[in-house]
Amino acid sequence: MAIMGAVPSLRGRVSECAALRDLVSRSRSGGSAVLVVRGEAGVGKTALLDYAIEHAPGFRVTQVAGVESDMELAFAGLHQLCAPLLDHLDELPEPQRDALSVAFGRGVGTVPDRFLVGLAVLSLLAAAADDQPLLCVIDDAQWLDQVSVQTLGFVARRLLAEPVVLVFGVRDDRDGAAVDVLPGLPELRLEGLSDSDARDLLDSVVLGRLDERVRDRLIAESRGNPLALLEVPRNVPAAERAGGFWIAGTRPSVGQVEEAFVRRIQSLPADTRQLALLAAADPVGDPVVFSRAAEYLGIGLEALAPAEAAGVIEFGPRMRFHHPLVRSAAYRAADVADRRAVHRALASASDPEQDPDRRAWHAANAATGPDDVVAAELEASAWRAQSRGGIAAAATFLERAAILSADPALRAARAIAAAGAKREAAAPEAAYELLSLAELNPLTDLQRAQVGRLRAQMEFTRSRGGLPGAPAVRHAAALLLDAARQLEHLDDELARETYIEAMAAAMFASRSQPEALVSAAEAARAAVEGVVAPSRPIDVLLIGMAKLVTEGLQAAADDLRSALELWCEHARRHDGRALGWLTLAFPIVQESAAHEIWDDELIDRLATDMVGYARATGALAILPAAIAYQAGAHVHHGEFVTAARLMEEADSISAAIGHHPMKYHKVELAAWRGDLTEAGVLIEAGTAEGIAKGEGRLLGVAGYAAAVLYNGLGRYQEALAAAQKACEYNNLGFYSWTLLELAEAAVRVGEREVAEDAVRRLERCAGASETDWGIGALAGARALVAGDAEADALFNEAVERLRRTRIGVQLARTHLRYGEWLRRQKRRTSAREHLNAAYDMFTKMGATGFAERARRELTATGEKVRKQPLLSGDELTAQEAQIAQLARDGLTNQEIGAQLFISTHTVEWHLRKVFVKLGVRSRRQLRSVSWTG
Repeated sequence: MAIMGAVPSLRGRVSECAALRDLVSRSRSGGSAVLVVRGEAGVGKTALLDYAIEHAPGFRVTQVAGVESDMELAFAGLHQLCAPLLDHLDELPEPQRDALSVAFGRGVGTVPDRFLVGLAVLSLLAAAADDQPLLCVIDDAQWLDQVSVQTLGFVARRLLAEPVVLVFGVRDDRDGAAVDVLPGLPELRLEGLSDSDARDLLDSVVLGRLDERVRDRLIAESRGNPLALLEVPRNVPAAERAGGFWIAGTRPSVGQVEEAFVRRIQSLPADTRQLALLAAADPVGDPVVFSRAAEYLGIGLEALAPAEAAGVIEFGPRMRFHHPLVRSAAYRAADVADRRAVHRALASASDPEQDPDRRAWHAANAATGPDDVVAAELEASAWRAQSRGGIAAAATFLERAAILSADPALRAARAIAAAGAKREAAAPEAAYELLSLAELNPLTDLQRAQVGRLRAQMEFTRSRGGLPGAPAVRHAAALLLDAARQLEHLDDELARETYIEAMAAAMFASRSQPEALVSAAEAARAAVEGVVAPSRPIDVLLIGMAKLVTEGLQAAADDLRSALELWCEHARRHDGRALGWLTLAFPIVQESAAHEIWDDELIDRLATDMVGYARATGALAILPAAIAYQAGAHVHHGEFVTAARLMEEADSISAAIGHHPMKYHKVELAAWRGDLTEAGVLIEAGTAEGIAKGEGRLLGVAGYAAAVLYNGLGRYQEALAAAQKACEYNNLGFYSWTLLELAEAAVRVGEREVAEDAVRRLERCAGASETDWGIGALAGARALVAGDAEADALFNEAVERLRRTRIGVQLARTHLRYGEWLRRQKRRTSAREHLNAAYDMFTKMGATGFAERARRELTATGEKVRKQPLLSGDELTAQEAQIAQLARDGLTNQEIGAQLFISTHTVEWHLRKVFVKLGVRSRRQLRSVSWTG
């Protein structure tokens, strides 16, 4: 294992080297490849990464190495990796190009979504790989800035057909535990060398005699770690090695190697130690900055020679240490005063115009106590980081600014801002600490309310996480409501936004604490009464939801419809504020509002505009939920294959960004399909999770899905039990749909009073909607409990109204119920007409349970029915079908890639497969063929 990056002989790494060669070979053939090499310090990760570079002739290589530092600069690692490729920047679609320019500080603009930046990096790598295959090497990835690691993880999961290789090196923590960086990617775990390979390596570096007993002990106690073995000549005197006198206490474990590095550095001349410390304190390794800082310290660069001769450091285009352990040793070997001195020198050497953030950070590390000037510089750096989308970096700068603030008012304000940024960066423990820091200082009424809101938001997140010791959802709902009340008359817009959050939390907790939703709605209504001509969709939605809970749908319908239409209008204009409103109110409040008004056209428009907005702005954090909502709309259309395709896409994006997959619409689809196995598992899991979290809404969804499933399978007693349980509380958005299932199940098992009560409750919901869907569904439910003279007319009204909607599943259900009723009336000819319609519709949808129920009824009328094959969607995969449809609609490959968050290469790869499967040769021919998938 040689010094300064030379490729070693790599003893004992035959299979690992073969894996890397195979990786490069695969990409040379046109495909992408990703590998994460994991292991402890000194085990040989960097050597393997160098091996990959050496064995990739013809590849363009770009690389970056993380440096252990508490300095967080947004996108710094990603920028360094991509810098050699920026000559391809103009080849990117404009939104991606702008996002990357802002993230890298090359341009100004709105804060880019970090996943849009990820798509831009994916496109940049693909464009660079057009010229020649590309190898990206990222060493010590655990030390890159957080947003760079997240972005590279996203890119790694979206690579497919690009000649690009991504190889990461990730070090275990100091206790030997695996670091949770880049989870789920293909991994190569490096362990210590075998005894025989370790013996060969040790013999190759030790000149002269080596006592066999010493050799065996060295190998055993180093656990085959190559770095520990390579350092033996420096750490074990020759006499002890040869004579067998070496004893424990200086064994060459990784920890002991680092201690040996400390001793080696401490043995250097004072000026040399100071320069080594200077290099260790600067994560960038810029030799120009290093030279200026050395001059500031009054030390000539010639003083670095002993360190270079000792194999500690190399002065060149970038300051390089022999090993990251040497860097940390150089920093540890110094006392606090010396560290502050070199940070002060680095701050002075950093250009205040070109590199103000590093200058501010070094100045902070040089501070001996509170310093409002440095704190102000850190705060400015935080806002710059936030404007580039680096919320984790902004949080770190603000935290340090708060600590260094001498002014108590500024300290409190910065601590609150830092806590908010830490919360957004998913660092709740640090956020709690910062809120405690803020509360140690005098706070204004507004600041106290802001602290209360942040605590409530984090409690809600904890409660939804279902972790041991997490508070109940109802507790979080109460905290959010208190925070909203505190914010009134201090920041009225923020207060109303907090009321929306409080209502969302209360909706989650409605089963365990139904009065919480009413309390939140009453308080919210009082808060919005003074708003004259509200123009923000979030305010109109709050008015509508408050009226819905306190007065019912008839009073709320117009406001709910206006709010959703207003939001769609803002989304179509790509209004930047729409994302904030969407994040606040979706999916719980906004989705429930749309469902409550029974307006299928508005639901379709909302789904389309949400997905379109999220795709156009690159808002991947909300996109999976938006796609899942659109999938839910297709479930009600009876377009199950399309719904499944969209859910697959939502899951794919969720996995790429590290989010949990959507659940609600997936269990609904499985229930409508009549898949007892899949639906049963999802319903059981949803029920268990709902109970564990105290999340009533999830229990309501599971109950609704179970009622649909069992009604479809003709297991009416089970459907009745599930529907009754689900309808014990009004879970907004699913409650009224479940009433339909309750009415049908109750009629089938002879529970007429239960059915009539369900219909009366449905009248207060669907009956007030004044839409064809709502009134049609209500007419169909009334027909179930009506006398024979009225039922015929009610069924006909239901069919006619539902035909004017896109709600195919309810139209098919109405045909089925009508046909069943007609058969019992001995009107077989009419019964067959409706039962055949139901059977055909359910079969085309893939609703196996309901289709079988219709088939049995048809058989009972005397009609012979052959089972029809259900559409499987297997001809094209879900993504192939989606790409084919977009290509048919006239989108270019680049536009398709931007919509689906994949590269143009991947679009081309999929389209070639589509053409082969469909037997066409061009996009134009796609217009003349049909497919499933």
